[in-house]
Amino acid sequence: MLTVRNTRHFRLEKPTILTIGTFDGVHLGHQKILSRLQQLKKQFGLNTVVLTFEPHPRKILFPEQTDLKLLTLIDEKLNLLETYGVDVTVVYPFDKEFSNIESKEYIEDILLKSLKVKYLVIGYDHKFGRNRSGDINVLKQFSGSSGFQVEEINALDIDSISISSSKIRQALELGNIELANNYLGHTFFLYATVIKGKQLGRTIGYPTANLKIESCDKLIPKIGVYFVEVIVDSLSYFGMMSIGYNPTTDNDNEIKLEVHLFEFNKDLYGKTIRVNFIKYLRDEMKFNSLDELTKELQEDKKKCILLIDQIKNTVKTVKSII
Repeated sequence: MLTVRNTRHFRLEKPTILTIGTFDGVHLGHQKILSRLQQLKKQFGLNTVVLTFEPHPRKILFPEQTDLKLLTLIDEKLNLLETYGVDVTVVYPFDKEFSNIESKEYIEDILLKSLKVKYLVIGYDHKFGRNRSGDINVLKQFSGSSGFQVEEINALDIDSISISSSKIRQALELGNIELANNYLGHTFFLYATVIKGKQLGRTIGYPTANLKIESCDKLIPKIGVYFVEVIVDSLSYFGMMSIGYNPTTDNDNEIKLEVHLFEFNKDLYGKTIRVNFIKYLRDEMKFNSLDELTKELQEDKKKCILLIDQIKNTVKTVKSII
């Protein structure tokens, strides 16, 4: 996938099939749009292009709302878009000046001149331009005279609930990992760098990797203990992850992210790993002693082993059917 980043001065050379949006999470609703792009690519033989924005528009339009956390940071989003077959992604700088652009200028200068749009696919209720005055009707008015077609994709519903990034954020903040993953169409994940910690886990038989997230904009799920899959150097390991304040051993009131990998004894310091969230196990608890903590960790691991067996059995069943 070709990526154009951090510039307004670009121009694609050939006609394109285009979609536009923030695509935070690249969830099933977004995938419905991306799938339509692939269908049109087969029909017209043109490259598929995604126009997305950095930073997230809400951070510029509503700076007083400081609580917005993202399902995917920009590099995570780009990786997912490539996975779903996008040929070109343009990451357009979003600022106050751009938010005030007139709809006509937006269509003529960006969509037509820079992106060479021939077929535009947009999601339900897509808005653009000054005061969000541009919509499907404005696009249709221009499309006839400007030589491009426009198509609006309805919102994707699951169990009569319209999928949105905000609903997925809410699910994660409540620890409802299964619902969030169901809406995403893939596991919620984060990338983190392994840093030095107190190494207390080693003393009780549960060594943990202490994690640092590159950006404070990344959404961190509800405080508690999780069953996770961890990708290290392209290899997969199961484990359990703690998000919280470690009340049994710490009193610094700082949220910490730690992950214990099963059947793993290599050095992780300085490595960047991917953590896929599979299931919320329990709330964070304060124990009266390290022995009590160890016993609870043993119970957590038993739950994880059962889940691993279920996953392996499911894979075996699918393979036998195939």
